[in-house]
Amino acid sequence: MSRVAFKMKLFKGFEAEYKKRHDEIWPELQSLLKNAGIKSYSIFLDEETNILFAYLTIDNAQELDDLPAQPVIKKWWEYMKDIMETNDDNSPVSIPLQEVFYLP
Repeated sequence: MSRVAFKMKLFKGFEAEYKKRHDEIWPELQSLLKNAGIKSYSIFLDEETNILFAYLTIDNAQELDDLPAQPVIKKWWEYMKDIMETNDDNSPVSIPLQEVFYLP
């Protein structure tokens, strides 16, 4: 089991909209993530900086490399690009975080 953490940036004023969109996550996206082996996935918001901190556990972290090619992922990125920092392909600007401590 791998633990993966990364951060993203939400545009100011879209905090409630970001939460709403995730509260209504599409069933096909949820299924894709679970079928990729993701066991848990949490996203936290730092309200002072609008930095999103994401943390997930997955059976095989290499499975994450295949997700960007999936049509539903690309559709989600398109849906989210108006409220967060994104790359030219609409993927969120995502900065991996290094684990420095773990208490099992």
